[in-house]
Amino acid sequence: MPTPSADVSVRVAWADDAAAIARLQLRAWPQQYAGLVPAEAFPSGAEAEEAAAAAWSEMLARPRDARQRALVALERNRVVGLTITGPATDPDCDPVADGEVTDLLLDPDEHRRGHGSRLLQAAADTLRADRFTRAVTWCIASDDVLRGFLTSAGWAADGAHRELDLDGTGTVLVKQVRLHTALSEE
Repeated sequence: MPTPSADVSVRVAWADDAAAIARLQLRAWPQQYAGLVPAEAFPSGAEAEEAAAAAWSEMLARPRDARQRALVALERNRVVGLTITGPATDPDCDPVADGEVTDLLLDPDEHRRGHGSRLLQAAADTLRADRFTRAVTWCIASDDVLRGFLTSAGWAADGAHRELDLDGTGTVLVKQVRLHTALSEE
């Protein structure tokens, strides 16, 4: 008799997922940027959730590029993770050969349950299907956990770095490093 297993999967996000993605994002950001961005800077409440859901609904209905995809990790029918794939936008990247993984987010209660690995593998598969040969992603320089996860999956720093001004005033700066991996089918 087979052993029962959890009902977990990754699929392309649907427009109906917009509200769940918005809730996930609003829950994940404070943890992702803890110590870098003041807690009060994050939107919260029903109004923020509705605005984020509307933005996600628009993005899912009209992606900026035909190769842009939002992928969601599911536990049964509940969205527990998100990532976006598409052409790399950095000036030193080739938008035909280089794909990008952005917004690798997990519900704070769902870490270390395999959802991140499934999302990352699905992102690589999606980029490969879109004929990209290399993938890049940006990681907060001080996020040793995410960087460790990515390097254990075969990603490596490529020497690029940047500093983001999150509030436009220069008071909330986030340093990031870029990682990359080959998308060859070995």
